[in-house]
Amino acid sequence: MTKVSSFFSNVFMFVGGTLVIVLALWSFMSPKYPNFPTINLDFNLDQEGSTNFYDEPNLSYTIEKPIQNWEDKRRQWFNLHPSFKLEGEKERILIVSGSQSTPCKNPVGDHLLLRFFKNKVDYSRIHGYDIFYNDVLLEPKMFFFWAKLPAVRAAMVAHPEAEWIWWVDSDAAFTDMDFKLPLKKYKNHNFVVYGWPKLIYENKSWTGINAGVFLIRNCQWSMDLIEAWAKMGPQSPEYNKWGEILRTTFKDKKFPQSDDQSDNQVLRKYGFLHNNLLDSSTVFPLPFDFPSNI
Repeated sequence: MTKVSSFFSNVFMFVGGTLVIVLALWSFMSPKYPNFPTINLDFNLDQEGSTNFYDEPNLSYTIEKPIQNWEDKRRQWFNLHPSFKLEGEKERILIVSGSQSTPCKNPVGDHLLLRFFKNKVDYSRIHGYDIFYNDVLLEPKMFFFWAKLPAVRAAMVAHPEAEWIWWVDSDAAFTDMDFKLPLKKYKNHNFVVYGWPKLIYENKSWTGINAGVFLIRNCQWSMDLIEAWAKMGPQSPEYNKWGEILRTTFKDKKFPQSDDQSDNQVLRKYGFLHNNLLDSSTVFPLPFDFPSNI
């Protein structure tokens, strides 16, 4: 064997050995991806062709037509679709978000919206949640921040299998991908929204509650809440009246228009309370300083 051939043979052996070592190290050091939850549904249990609330001629996804007896309608739907009931319907969550249908004025805005959307999709995939992203004004007069209410209301009707609707603003991101909602903590509540006690009870500020992220149960109580909330919106003849009420109630509110942020607060004063979460027939008015721990 010549010196040249011996040299190339040694080079090939060295390169081959190096590749084997690199591949071995890579296999041990490669990230371990979590086992994503799977939903096993046996659709053979469902009763095809049976009528349910979707067959009612007066059913509407729009916000101006109230829905009554929503608990009974959902219960009937579950009875016809037991495959969904088998998978723990009390913990089923639908994440809802959305943005305007037109492009942002700056292309960076569209890029950020896409990144924020991917963040929500990744979080939903990790935890086995469904997600709905809306970019259409379901009620044309309910623009800007008001657009979330028709989207949430429509999602409740379109997804009776979801126990909770989790609204997350388009510019909000999950920073802890392992975070899970403490649903057991909320078992006696229908609406969960973040706020600052000092701003709410002491300062009575219109920014005391953040309506950018909230959790709402898919039930008749929530239907009633959204209906009352929407009456403060720009599509309502009471819009200007509520604007004045908000400015009178919150001294730090500078502009006269009614908005969803202040309305979260004023619903505490002009809102309502049910003794039974499943019974919407008995309603009591709430004082402004209604304690948050009840």
